[in-house]
Amino acid sequence: MTEQEQPLWTAAVERSAYDGPGEKYQAAILEQYKIYVEMADRLSARRALANTFFLTLNTAVFTVIGVFWTTRPGAAVTWLALPFAALMLQCGAWFWLLRAYRALNRVKYRVIGQFEERLPASPFWRAEWDSGQRRDTLLRTAALSGVEQVLPIFFALLYAAGVLTALLS
Repeated sequence: MTEQEQPLWTAAVERSAYDGPGEKYQAAILEQYKIYVEMADRLSARRALANTFFLTLNTAVFTVIGVFWTTRPGAAVTWLALPFAALMLQCGAWFWLLRAYRALNRVKYRVIGQFEERLPASPFWRAEWDSGQRRDTLLRTAALSGVEQVLPIFFALLYAAGVLTALLS
């Protein structure tokens, strides 16, 4: 057992703890594997939902600005400070939330790979990730993840440019 596998497997529980020729042991591992894969899938769904929420929120903000900001407002430009700070905070929250989801997903998929070491087949870890398609899959995943990570920065820069334009005009 490698060092990375140590946290996953309970040292006190061996195959012999389950009566019979290992059927109950394998059934327990398979059941835990199914639950864990479901948890990883739900995490990915929550990540997508968070992304959709923040993307929709920022798009709505730009729509509102575009509809209502036809001329420079009569109020002092310093009134932009509070909404600007709020928008920058939400962009920061979006960025860090995505990083946290990404880190959690990475760990969950490694644990799934460790589970699959105890199962008769390894459809995710070996078959999918180690197949000849791995390079292409990784490139597409990295590209999508990179776009996902850049969006909060992009919106923050747009907000900063808008406030700077308002201050200078």
